[in-house]
Amino acid sequence: MAVALIVATFVLGWLAPLGASAESPAAASAAGAVVGRIDAGAAHSCGIRSDGTLACWGADSDGQQTPPSGVFTSVTSGFRHSCALRTTGTVACWGLDNNDQASPPTGAFVALSAGFGHTCGIRSSGRVGCWGADLAGQSSPPSGVFIAVAAGYANTCGVRVNGAIACWGGDSEGQSSPPSGGFTAVAVGDAHACGIRTTGAVTCWGDNTASQAAPPAGTFTAVTAGPLDTCALRASGTIACWGDNTYGQRNAPSGTFTAVTLGDLHACAVRTTGTTTCWGEADEDRTTPPAGSLQVLTVGAGNESSCGVAANGTLDCWGSPTDPVVTGAPTGYFTAVSGGLGGHACAVRSNRRVICWGTNTAGQATAPSGTFAAVSVGSSHTCALRPAGTIACWGSATQGKTNAPAGGFRVVSAGATASCAVAASGDLDCWGSSSGGQSTPPAGAFRSVSVGSGFACAVRASGSLACWGADGSGQASPPSGSYVAVSAGRDHACAVSGTGVVRCWGATGYGKATPPGDRFLAVDAGANHTCGLRVDGTARCWGRNHLGQTTVPGWLV
Repeated sequence: MAVALIVATFVLGWLAPLGASAESPAAASAAGAVVGRIDAGAAHSCGIRSDGTLACWGADSDGQQTPPSGVFTSVTSGFRHSCALRTTGTVACWGLDNNDQASPPTGAFVALSAGFGHTCGIRSSGRVGCWGADLAGQSSPPSGVFIAVAAGYANTCGVRVNGAIACWGGDSEGQSSPPSGGFTAVAVGDAHACGIRTTGAVTCWGDNTASQAAPPAGTFTAVTAGPLDTCALRASGTIACWGDNTYGQRNAPSGTFTAVTLGDLHACAVRTTGTTTCWGEADEDRTTPPAGSLQVLTVGAGNESSCGVAANGTLDCWGSPTDPVVTGAPTGYFTAVSGGLGGHACAVRSNRRVICWGTNTAGQATAPSGTFAAVSVGSSHTCALRPAGTIACWGSATQGKTNAPAGGFRVVSAGATASCAVAASGDLDCWGSSSGGQSTPPAGAFRSVSVGSGFACAVRASGSLACWGADGSGQASPPSGSYVAVSAGRDHACAVSGTGVVRCWGATGYGKATPPGDRFLAVDAGANHTCGLRVDGTARCWGRNHLGQTTVPGWLV
C-alpha cells in the first residue's frame, strides 16, 4: 500500500533552504519515492541525477565538484562545502572543512542544510543536530522535534512539528527573531530569513537593506534565500525573486518550475521538463549545469491499475481501460501519487492540493480543502498529512478508519481497514479495525510504516523490519537485514535495502513477490502486482498483468 511521508528534506542554497520539489516538506509516495534535488552554494551547485548519483558544477577551489559516489536522496550546498543524504540516511560531505562543517556525525538523518561554516540536519528522531562553526551559537539547536531546518551565515532556523519557527545563533538584524504563527518552510540568508505560512504567503524578517525581506503577495510552495536576495516558487510554478540584483540573480527566467535555489550571486531552477537552468553571475561556470534531468518520478501500484508521476510532473495511469483510476486520471503537474486496494487514487498537485478520482461510494475520493504534504490511499478511505504534521482522513468511517489521532506525525499509511502513522518521536500509532491485530503496533522508534490488508510493516530506526497482523501467507514474517523502505500490499510485502535491492515475502501468486534484479529507490506493493522506481529514474512493475497493470507506458521506462 502507498505510504505518505513528510521527509522534510529541504535542500538549501548558500545560507538558504529550498523545498526541493514544488512542495515543502517534500513528500514521497509508494515507499519513499524520491523527487529530484538541486542546490546552489556560494559559487558552485549540486544536483541529484535521475540515477541517484551526484553532479556538481561551478567553483572547485576546495573540491566542491568532487562529490562521493553512490545513490543519494537529497543534497545541500553551503559556502564551499556540500553534504548529501544516502539512501540509508547517513550523511556524506565534501569540500571546505576548516570548521568541521564537512565532518558529519554518525547516525541517520532525514533532512540536511549547509550554511556558511556549519551544517545542520534533522535526525530520524526529529531532533536537530548541527556541526561546524558555533561562535554565535548557530550549531547549538534547541530541543524539540522539527520538520524543517535551514542553516545560514551565523544563525539557523527550523520549523517545529506544530508549525512554529525557532531560530538560534546571531541576531544582529533580527534574523533569529521570527514572527509567530504556523509555517511549512523556512529559508535563511545572510542576515534575513523568510518562511512560508500555512496559507501559502511568504513572510520575511531581519535585514532589509536590499528589500530582500519585502516579499510580493501571492501563494507560494517553496522559498530560498541568498545573502541579500530571495526567490520563491509560486503555486503556478513560476518564480518570483526580490532583493539585490547586482548580477541579475533576481531576473528569473519565464516558464514553470518544480524547484529553485539561490547561491551567492547566482540561482538555479529545475523546469517541469526536468532540465536545469541557471542565471546570475556566470564566473567559474556556476550557471552552466550539466546536461540531463535532475529529477526522477514516483510510482504507485493499486488494485488493478498503476500510476506514475514523470520527471516533468505529469501523471499517467495504466491498467484496465474501464478502471476509473485509469479513465479519470487528472491533468496538471504533480509531486506524488497513491493508489490503494479499492478503486480510487489520489495525488498531490504542485500547489500541494490533493485531488482524488475513481470510486467514491463512501466519499474516499472527495479530498478536503487545504494544502497537504503527502497522501495515502486505502480501500474505502484516504489519509493525508498536512504541512504541520497533522493527519486528515476521509471516506468510510466504519471501524474507526477515519478517526486519526491528534498530534504531529511524519508518516501516514492507509490500509484496507486500518491506518498507521509514525509520530515525530518515532512511535507508531494505529487506528481502525484490529481484527487481525494490524492496529496493535510494536513498541520502538520507526522511520516509516505501511499498512496492507489485515497486516502492516514498518522500518525501525535501526533499519530492521517489523510486521504484525494477519500472517496466513507469511506476509507478516519479514526477512532480516537493513532496509530503507517497505510497502505492504494485499497479502505480500516488499522492502528496499540500502543498496537498492528489493526483497518480497508473503503470497507469491502471479510472481508479485518475485522482483527483478534491478536496483530500486522505492517500491509499492498492490493487490496482485508490484511497481518500483529504479535508480535510473524509470519504473518497472511485476506480477499479474491481465489488465495491463504491469505494462508501464513507454515514456516512464
